[in-house]
Amino acid sequence: MDFSAFGWGRVVLLSFLGTLCCIAVAFAIDSYSFETGIWRWGEKPLNNLIIPLILAPPFFFYLLSKQRELAIAHRELMVVASTDSLTSCLNRRAFTAMVDRYLDRIADQKAGHHGALLIIDVDHFKDINDVFGHECGDEALKVIAHTIKGTLRDLDLVGRIGGEEFSVFLPGVSPERVGRVAERIRVEVSATELNLNGKSCKLSVSVGGVTFDRNASFSELYRHADQLLYAAKRGGRNRVEIQHASAGPDKQIQIH
Repeated sequence: MDFSAFGWGRVVLLSFLGTLCCIAVAFAIDSYSFETGIWRWGEKPLNNLIIPLILAPPFFFYLLSKQRELAIAHRELMVVASTDSLTSCLNRRAFTAMVDRYLDRIADQKAGHHGALLIIDVDHFKDINDVFGHECGDEALKVIAHTIKGTLRDLDLVGRIGGEEFSVFLPGVSPERVGRVAERIRVEVSATELNLNGKSCKLSVSVGGVTFDRNASFSELYRHADQLLYAAKRGGRNRVEIQHASAGPDKQIQIH
């Protein structure tokens, strides 16, 4: 049971139900005679009502509230463990696991499911660190991450999978739309200009992306998207390269 999803009203309700159970148990124990093996009305039935009403509510309320606090703390810890501390994106491990779970879930479904994986790399990031300093480089990464998130839907996933490398997973997006999404990311980042240490810094990213229908894994999609990213880099940077990956009968990804 996930107590992190419980409000205080539910904690009170569970405390009340627990108290009723205690009252029922008290009456059952007091009414049963171990000597004769029969049920009978206890000598002081009022005690079976008063004592649980005094002791049980605070006990159950305290116990359930502590369980709720522990569940919330555990959930927050899981969020911290799966999030990149600098950019608040998913870290590589969490991003990979979530994408693979989605792909596994749709693999056995007969209906095709469209989607795409984008790899986004900051252009000339070493120069930004060398000229402006690593703190300014960190600020640039935060701005770029914020810009990427601002162009996407709530259900899309964004992960920081390397030093200056991000990845975006777009479930349910048609191949025709993927290019527009990637181009919008590139344009929005290019329109961003930072003032770092009194100097103007223009930002840009290169994007490699692969679309899919089904029967794929993160490692396969990443490998092909990474190849396309390098093609964008070789083509002059600040570019988008998107291709379609389809799964044949042997379930191997082919790029068109």
